[in-house]
Amino acid sequence: MAEQIKHPRHGRVRQLFLGLESCFQRQFWPARFAVMVALVAVALLVGVLLFNYGSKLYENWRQTHLLHGATAFLQEGKLSKATQTAQELLRRHPDSLPALYVLAEAAERQNLEEAVSWRGQIARLLPKDVESQLNLASAALRFGKLDLARRALDGVPSSDRDSAAFHVVAGWLARTEGNFAEQEEQFASAVKKEPKNDLYQFNLAALQIHSGDPEKSTKARDTLQRLSTVGPYRTGALRALLNDAVARNDLTAADNFAQQLQISPEITFGDYLLCLNFYRKLDQKKFRVILDRVKPFAARDPSDLASLIDWMNQNGLAGDAVKWIDKLPEGQLSSMPTYVAVADAYATVKNWSRLKSWTRTGMWGDSEYLRLAYQAIATRQSRSRSGDPNTDFETLWYSAEQLASEQPERELALARLASRWQFEKESEELWQRVAENPPMRREALEELRRLYRKKNETAKLYDVLQRLHETSPNEAPITADLARLGLNLDQNTERSRQLAKETYDRAPNEVNCAVTYAFSLSRLGRNADALAIVQNLPPDQLHDPHAAVYVALLLAEANEIEPANEYIAAADGQRIYPEEQKLLDEAKTKLAIASATPSPAISPVPSQLSPTPASTPKQSL
Repeated sequence: MAEQIKHPRHGRVRQLFLGLESCFQRQFWPARFAVMVALVAVALLVGVLLFNYGSKLYENWRQTHLLHGATAFLQEGKLSKATQTAQELLRRHPDSLPALYVLAEAAERQNLEEAVSWRGQIARLLPKDVESQLNLASAALRFGKLDLARRALDGVPSSDRDSAAFHVVAGWLARTEGNFAEQEEQFASAVKKEPKNDLYQFNLAALQIHSGDPEKSTKARDTLQRLSTVGPYRTGALRALLNDAVARNDLTAADNFAQQLQISPEITFGDYLLCLNFYRKLDQKKFRVILDRVKPFAARDPSDLASLIDWMNQNGLAGDAVKWIDKLPEGQLSSMPTYVAVADAYATVKNWSRLKSWTRTGMWGDSEYLRLAYQAIATRQSRSRSGDPNTDFETLWYSAEQLASEQPERELALARLASRWQFEKESEELWQRVAENPPMRREALEELRRLYRKKNETAKLYDVLQRLHETSPNEAPITADLARLGLNLDQNTERSRQLAKETYDRAPNEVNCAVTYAFSLSRLGRNADALAIVQNLPPDQLHDPHAAVYVALLLAEANEIEPANEYIAAADGQRIYPEEQKLLDEAKTKLAIASATPSPAISPVPSQLSPTPASTPKQSL
């Protein structure tokens, strides 16, 4: 019974507890759920943070690993691997400066034009960094992009333009533009800023050793002598000194430099050719022995073989070159540079049948335009003797020009060939096109200048001189030529007078400049001042036909009959320009009038203008 009474009570108690538990769960479940959600959210957030942090750690590690790898490959000279690794880094980080530096350096070491693009991106990211702008300008110069180089230099703030590095890059830009006077000024400024920098000293000395100023050339020679004992500059200094000694005919010094150059570890095949230049002057027997030793050495490499044949062609040994060519196996001659050198040898000795045969066959590759050009030369020269029309020449030459069209290097090679063989029409057209390319402009304008002087086309000559002056405004002889021709042609008279004064102020002892300014003064009625300028010049230099015309005119204007006749004789019958011939006739007329008209006693002739024999180089105009 007791058990029967007890059981229901227990049941009620249990039901009570179950009810309370159910009530408790209904009341507290939302709170528990919220806690659980919060815990999950925190866990997710922590996971995301840990994942992001881990990813960044990995990405940083990966970036560092790639950079270290690219740098190591670059230092080891494994340039393709360095480029590949840096490009992978750049794909992950498009503005990674370290990757761009590696790519630029690797491209420059391989002489790839891509270097300009990489340097450009670096300069874009660092627009106020002077070194980046100078590096861009240097890379642009290396690949003939003069406009880009100029823009990069223009981007350097004026406050940073007095650094030695800026002057050096500006100097190389001036050289590329043909402005040699500015190049010298910039290199001299770099040396002035950093006088102990051997590289800057070498750049200036290698330039000034060719100077007409004895003081400059002597100082340059001394500098190069010193640098010939300094490792990085030894070979370059010896080359410059050897060339200079041969040019001055100082054979003792040349022998010393040639021997030093031959034992230099950095000697090139081109250096052997420099030595041949010297030994040819020193001793013909010794030269022949050395040439015979060099021939088998050159025959091992197609490029060296072509270089030696070219050297022989240019130094009066084309006949010997042809005999040597006949003995060489055909396989040694079947390369692109050798094809061209052999063709030039046949052309130089005027063996037109051999030249025609040689240019009919062969895999000339990129030099196909030269194959057609040499074939055209052979056709024209052989038919000019027989009097046959030059239709075939014109067809072949036109084909060569088409293959060279809009490719400056090819057009330059064709223009040089046309000038060498005196194809005036063809060379003029080619040089005009080449002159549109800034790195080649100076050479093209100089060739056009020679052509127009030869043909006495003074109006065209004046235009070329204007362009040369724009290219090199500080080069006194060019300015003098432009001013004098302008005065003769009545072109831009006021500007011509201004230029005459500028060039005289720059180089008062240069005959061309002094005579031009004196002529300008005489046209203003200041003949006495003009004579005072001329009388300070060495008399022997004034007997050059071009200078003698103006001196004769000044003396005739002053009624100095006897000395005027002497200078007239120096110019009369010589190759002078039509405008100068008119001035000479004017002087003759003045003397004729003076001789026929009694006049007061004439003052003595200045001793500096007294008659002396004439034997000087012709003036540049």
